[in-house]
Amino acid sequence: MKRQIKKWILRLAAAGLFIAGLLLIIILQPVLTYANKTTHHNYTIFHDKALDPAFLPRLDQATALLKTSEFYRPGFQADVCLNDGSSYPRLVALLRGQAFAWGFYNKVVLQGNTNPGQNMVELNGYKWNLAQLLAHEMTHCLQFDKLGLWQSNPVAHIPDWKWEGYAEYVSRHNADQQDLSNNIQRFLATGEAGWAIKFADSTIAPREYYDYWTLVQFCLDIKKMTYSQLLADTTSEQTARQSMMAWFTNGDKTEHSK
Repeated sequence: MKRQIKKWILRLAAAGLFIAGLLLIIILQPVLTYANKTTHHNYTIFHDKALDPAFLPRLDQATALLKTSEFYRPGFQADVCLNDGSSYPRLVALLRGQAFAWGFYNKVVLQGNTNPGQNMVELNGYKWNLAQLLAHEMTHCLQFDKLGLWQSNPVAHIPDWKWEGYAEYVSRHNADQQDLSNNIQRFLATGEAGWAIKFADSTIAPREYYDYWTLVQFCLDIKKMTYSQLLADTTSEQTARQSMMAWFTNGDKTEHSK
């Protein structure tokens, strides 16, 4: 009886390893689940339906934002996976949860409904600026590219405010997003109600990410830290927020942060 149990345990373990390996292959090779792919500069775009020509200018806008990151390098390459019929985005959602998009390794996976012409991605009634969303997720790919597996999240457990806040910092460059004082004021004006904060173009930022973004903007633009220095700094999130609010309350409000 014990021998039979051991056999079944070994078989189940082997089956589990096989399934995990198969999933890993599919995740790393999205070409297996898409009908089409298009190459544009350093990107490979995977899609099932005909590619909307308005998508490529949005990708170029995201690249321009990405180049503001100190982690950017010209040879950076990434796969962009669209949510237009392939099972790939659903598989990623099954493994990681539902989101507007996910960025990991060298992959950006869109999960919302994409409208390149209007420059937005819609999910559950909320809209995210498409070019900024692409830049946000590509920033996570840059973080992995620069820091490596063991020094990146989720392995390294970098605080969310530094990890997600930097992705927001790189991607948020619209005219109404550049002044830190105005960004803090917008945050305070919304109170504690609501999951998202809306911008002038009717797109949103999740409230938590918005909070992280202002902290990183304060550290990089006002305190003049580099992102590498911020990662190495041991100041707590609470202390950083207290310093930012002291600056906001007593600082020079005419000083623009970008």
